[in-house]
Amino acid sequence: MLKKLPLPLWTIALPILAWLAYLAPLNDLGFFQTLLLAILLIGSVLAAVHHAEVVAHRVGEPYGTLILALAITIIEVALIVSLMLTGGPETDALARDTVFAAVMIILTGMIGICLLVGGVKYKQQVFSLDGVKAALVALTAILVLTLILPNYTTSIEGPYYTDAQLIFVAIISLILYGTFVLVQAVRHRDFFLPPSNDGNEDVHADPPSKKVALLSLLLLLVCLGIVVLLSKALAPDIENAVVNAGAPKSLVGVIIAAVVLLPEGLAAYRAARKNRLQTSLNLALGSALASIGLTIPAVAIVSMITGMTITLGIDTKSTVLLLLSQFTIMLSLGSGRTNILQGVVLLTIFAAYLFTIVSP
Repeated sequence: MLKKLPLPLWTIALPILAWLAYLAPLNDLGFFQTLLLAILLIGSVLAAVHHAEVVAHRVGEPYGTLILALAITIIEVALIVSLMLTGGPETDALARDTVFAAVMIILTGMIGICLLVGGVKYKQQVFSLDGVKAALVALTAILVLTLILPNYTTSIEGPYYTDAQLIFVAIISLILYGTFVLVQAVRHRDFFLPPSNDGNEDVHADPPSKKVALLSLLLLLVCLGIVVLLSKALAPDIENAVVNAGAPKSLVGVIIAAVVLLPEGLAAYRAARKNRLQTSLNLALGSALASIGLTIPAVAIVSMITGMTITLGIDTKSTVLLLLSQFTIMLSLGSGRTNILQGVVLLTIFAAYLFTIVSP
């Protein structure tokens, strides 16, 4: 009799097949190769979500969501830095565009869907207001200092920082993110725990063994790595499709950011459907903070080493949308309770963001 696997077979097989397909020399398959890679990409995303939930169930909140946010962000930063080093001066705005797209997707798309789904199923959901306020105050400061302030400094003309300013902002970003992690994981861990576990069947389920959790953590990293690599490999095909459709190339960055964030997005969505909105918000806001708090310092280091000028300031249209999103999030999450209205409003802003990319 075959020994039962500790994890579903598909969650182990799909990422392995994805790595084999990525490494195999299949350059002559054309459309079929692209289709195969796309299918394996989606399968790897779903496997990543499963392994993230196993790890989260083992270590508990908020450590589970923190692990997923950090894992995805570190791989995302590695992808951005590698593209910058190989792409040269043409990629000077890559970090800005990727970070801005990720933040808008998270704040308006990911959180909007979670609030809408939760509102439809449960009418009203509750969460810890202290934890959300801690995340939002840190996120607001980092966003303004990194994406808006460069447009108004006078030491250098344009949406740039001088070397000294860039180093200062990089240090500030690390301090803010590091302090948030300290608050979330150590000093005020209770801020990020669900207010009540009533009606949540997951709480009463036995956690996985340490061996299974470690295996899932390893497979999670394997899944996230191939998600980023396949996203990079499929980028030219996505770009060609976007150009052929007559849309601007900036839409490509949004699509790639959305694919990279898909594991977190699906995990947040599934948590909201199980009436665990606190987990959804921990994932979303933690991911936004990690994305910008780790990317900017990494980009600053690349800039110092290569002498490349890094564009950080966003344009006026993007500034308006970012401030609107941040203001709406603060109002939506200001009472500790959410309903369907906040989800609809945030998704409307997300639709406006996407529409103004296609039709600026």
